[in-house]
Amino acid sequence: MENARRPEPSFSDHQALIGVRATERLRRKARLLAGRRVLHVNSTRQGGGVAEILSSLVPLMNEVGVEADWLVIEGTPEFFTFTKALHNALQGERLQLGQEGMLLHREVACANAGRAQLGSYDLVIVHDPQPLPLVELRRGERWVWWCHIDVSQPDPTAWAYMAPTVSEYDAAVFSLPEYAQVLAAPQRFIMPAIDPFSLINRELSRTETGVHLARYGIPTDLPLVVQVGRFDKWKDPQGVIEAYCAATARRPATLVLVGNTAADDPEGQEMYESVCAFSCERILVIGADDPLLVNALQRRAAVVLQKSLREGFGLTVSEAMWKGRAVIGGNVGGIRHQIVHDHTGFLAEDVEEAARHIADLLAQPDLRRTVGRRARERVRRRFLMTRLLEDWLDLMRELLADQPRRASAPPLARAS
Repeated sequence: MENARRPEPSFSDHQALIGVRATERLRRKARLLAGRRVLHVNSTRQGGGVAEILSSLVPLMNEVGVEADWLVIEGTPEFFTFTKALHNALQGERLQLGQEGMLLHREVACANAGRAQLGSYDLVIVHDPQPLPLVELRRGERWVWWCHIDVSQPDPTAWAYMAPTVSEYDAAVFSLPEYAQVLAAPQRFIMPAIDPFSLINRELSRTETGVHLARYGIPTDLPLVVQVGRFDKWKDPQGVIEAYCAATARRPATLVLVGNTAADDPEGQEMYESVCAFSCERILVIGADDPLLVNALQRRAAVVLQKSLREGFGLTVSEAMWKGRAVIGGNVGGIRHQIVHDHTGFLAEDVEEAARHIADLLAQPDLRRTVGRRARERVRRRFLMTRLLEDWLDLMRELLADQPRRASAPPLARAS
């Protein structure tokens, strides 16, 4: 597509959004870490917020002089079934932990150690539960566990299993202070952010959005109500459909649910198929890994939903706010840190409240525009990728202050 062929943005392109002072401040901080080697480890290269963050943060780190690599671990279906259950348990679902699953978790995670080239990095950043046990094979480098999950009320059994391993890290990073846990490791709190120049966020003309919508047969004769995200029970797709039906009984609109499944989420396909059962002329369910489609939908939507029941942060909220959309989010986790209720969007406790906000926004175009303008400015000030980069530069400087520099080694899969 035409957009995919545009030149890749550089760090200097961010200056127009954050200003000269912020840009120079970032460059000064980066120079203090020039040549430091960092490895990010997660469990999927596409699908979900972690992959979205790393696809932008890793190249940005490299551009400012930090040598960043990204390793995606390999595992068996049984491994990912166990870690998905662990993920759900960290968000409050009850879990019966078997010895076999715990052994498999460690065996598969540690089997990736050779691919990780441990010993050649200054810092290893491990994302979420899947690669967590890798720290047991540390070779003198600093280690950080970056948790992207809502762990405000974890299942006690699951947390008791994970906490000793998390405590072996030099620091644990959570999205929000309310996710803090009892740990031996120091805890830091860094909210995620979006890349304004990624395919999912870069500017698209109205003509371009129309082309992408037409490719998927999405009608534009009525206002669009949109929710984007993995097909996951925590995103409450059924609640979205119920709220849409209640809100549009008198004022028609088209609902589009679009998302994908990821290699580390064995429940995704089953959830997608269950949501597809509700498909009809005005309820479209699209399974696609197409950032330009998401971009087009968010730009053309009258209302964007993220009606999550649990949410570590919810990058799709900031993505839609950046495009000047009025967003209705579940009053949970990171969503309530992005949306200022009744000012830059709306928070909903349940289906009925979500339906009421949908109906109000469909009926009031001026309200949508006003809320959307405020939403974009909030993202510009708080949730752009340069702020996330700066937070990590600060933490890296703290952790590596007394760490000798590593000798150079061949890169893994460095994004540049």
